[in-house]
Amino acid sequence: MNFSQSGISGSTQFCYESTLGSCPKITFPIIARVPLYLFLGAAITVTVCGNLLVIISIAHFKQLHTPTHFLLLSLAAADFLLGGFVMPPSMIRSVENCWYFGDLLCKVHTSTDITLCTASLWHMFFISIDRYYAVCHPLRYRNKITVFVTVNMIFISWTLAAVNGFGLIFIELNTQGMGDTYDHLDCVGGCFLTQSAASAITSSLIFFYIPGFVMICIYLKIFLVARKQARSIRDTALQRQTAEEKKNTTSLKREMKAARTLGITMGVFLVCWSPFFTFLNVDPFINYSTPPIFVDSMLWFAYLNSAFNPFIYALFYNWFRKAFRVIIFGKIFQNDSSSMQLLTN
Repeated sequence: MNFSQSGISGSTQFCYESTLGSCPKITFPIIARVPLYLFLGAAITVTVCGNLLVIISIAHFKQLHTPTHFLLLSLAAADFLLGGFVMPPSMIRSVENCWYFGDLLCKVHTSTDITLCTASLWHMFFISIDRYYAVCHPLRYRNKITVFVTVNMIFISWTLAAVNGFGLIFIELNTQGMGDTYDHLDCVGGCFLTQSAASAITSSLIFFYIPGFVMICIYLKIFLVARKQARSIRDTALQRQTAEEKKNTTSLKREMKAARTLGITMGVFLVCWSPFFTFLNVDPFINYSTPPIFVDSMLWFAYLNSAFNPFIYALFYNWFRKAFRVIIFGKIFQNDSSSMQLLTN
């Protein structure tokens, strides 16, 4: 999808006035461009700073060196890279309505964009598996979800994402079968992901819809089990419990809260990205006629998911709020700050 199909003719401006086959350019008035730059710049700043806080918190505090938090660390790294390297060029393209950085950087930018977004999805998928064992099979959790297993989950997430992102663009699998249609859409100064119907449907099923559906099923199972366990806890006279039983009850409640928080994170991800993937599958069947401004709006709504995650952690995780205060007030530089207790037993 690019600007050659905006339907503008006559005295339309072009990205490169002296270049044959340049994309049409829709120039926003200054009264619209300044607020756009401010809003998108703020979204980028929040994404970068928020996820950097998550990365520093988990990397620094030893108590957070657990399989679940390592997955959150890697997820935050994907969101941080998206905010730092993908969103700024996207901001310029969105406001200026042209891509001025060349074809090679367009391919690298698009590939990196797809890679980081796909990595986020696969991290969500593996986090749901982690939470499934923590809540539904707590006795087997420590044996099943070890640091080694988590490292493999992270490796698989990044590898699948990179193969999808860079393979799709540089091998040009996204345009296979389009023929003259792609030549008609292609123009100088445009940098949007264009996919054939087969490519769009296949990649969306493998890297969004199927994993998303499985995650929803897993979390439904988690919440059904959690509700059953919560009912069992209420039916038990806590005053008669042994110290060990009380400890297990507290641990169970903590795991259920973590599952609920990460379920919200997953839900926000799916809500943010569903409109874009819906467009991606519909656009080939309407002759790629979706207005570029509408495409940009859906893409930025999806990008905002990376800014939302730190807010979700701050809202539901005590450990993140405590770590945030330690980092902001400079206490992180004190001796033994890495041994600070952020999680209650």
